[in-house]
Amino acid sequence: MSEGNLALDTKAVPEGNGRYHITMPGHWDYLLPSGGVIMTATLRAAAAEIADPRYRFASATSIFASPMNPGKLVADVHVIRRGKSAVQCRVTMKHAEHPKDADADENAGLETIATFVRDRKGPDVIGTTMPKVRALADSIRVEDEAPTNPHARFRFYHQLECRIADGEKFWTANDGSPPFAAGPARYARWFRYRQPQRDAEGRLDRLALPPIIDTMPTALHRAIGPSDYRFYAPSLDLTTYVIGDTTREWLLVATSVRRVKQGWGIGEVEVWDDEGQYIAYGSQAMYLHGLLGEPPTIDASTR
Repeated sequence: MSEGNLALDTKAVPEGNGRYHITMPGHWDYLLPSGGVIMTATLRAAAAEIADPRYRFASATSIFASPMNPGKLVADVHVIRRGKSAVQCRVTMKHAEHPKDADADENAGLETIATFVRDRKGPDVIGTTMPKVRALADSIRVEDEAPTNPHARFRFYHQLECRIADGEKFWTANDGSPPFAAGPARYARWFRYRQPQRDAEGRLDRLALPPIIDTMPTALHRAIGPSDYRFYAPSLDLTTYVIGDTTREWLLVATSVRRVKQGWGIGEVEVWDDEGQYIAYGSQAMYLHGLLGEPPTIDASTR
C-alpha cells in the first residue's frame, strides 16, 4: 500500500548559489500535496545549504501563498544569520515551471523561515503532561471498507499507519465501531511512518514531523459533528517547533482548534511518543473552503 519514502521524496538536489531542485511525487497528496510535506522539502533545502549536522532543525514557519502541485519544484535558500548556536534561513519555493492555465500570481509558492540550533548546556524543564487518550493498544483502527474513509481515499494516509486515540471515526463506517458524534474541538491519532524516517544517529528524523503536524482540521470535524456541511481547510501558514528526540516509531498527534470564524481558523498540536516523551508543538492558520451545506454555528468550548 505504501508508495513513498519521505526522505527520498523530499530530497533537495543542489544546483549552486543556494538553489535546490525537488521532484515532488503525487503520493503525498490530499487533493494536492500535503502542506507539511512541502514544508519538509523546504527544510531539506535549508539543511543542505547549512551543511553542518551539528545544527538541527528547531523551528520553522511556512507561509503558503499559492497551491503547490506535484512535479518539479525549485527552492532558493538564503542564510539570514550563521551564529555559534543557531543558523537562521529563508527558503522560497516555487514550481520550476509556471503551472498551465494558472493566473500570473499562482506561482508565488511558499516561503519558510527556519532556525537550526546546536545543542547547548541548559536547564531541563517539563511544563505539561501527556493528554489523557487511549493507549496505542486500545486505540481505534482506521481500516474499513467505507468509501468515505479519508485514510483510504487520500494517498497521503497510505504512507502512514494510524490509530484513533481520542474521538471516533468521523466518516460512516458501518463496522460496529463507536458512532461519530459531536464532541470537543480536539482529536488525537497515533501515527507511524510505513517507511521509518531516521537521522544519521538512528533517531526520528525531525524533518518528518511537519507532515503529521499538518493534520489539525480533524479537530474541527469533531467539533461540528455529523452534518451536511462539508469543507476542506488548506493552510495559510504552518509553524513547527521541535524540542525533543525519540527512537520510537509511534507518535501521538493531539490536535485542537481554538477558534474558527469568517472563513478561517486557528489550531494547534502536540506530538508525543508512545513512552510519554514530549517531542514537538505546531500551530496553523487554515482557510475554510465550503464544499456543501450551510456553515454551522457551534460552541464546543464546554464539551
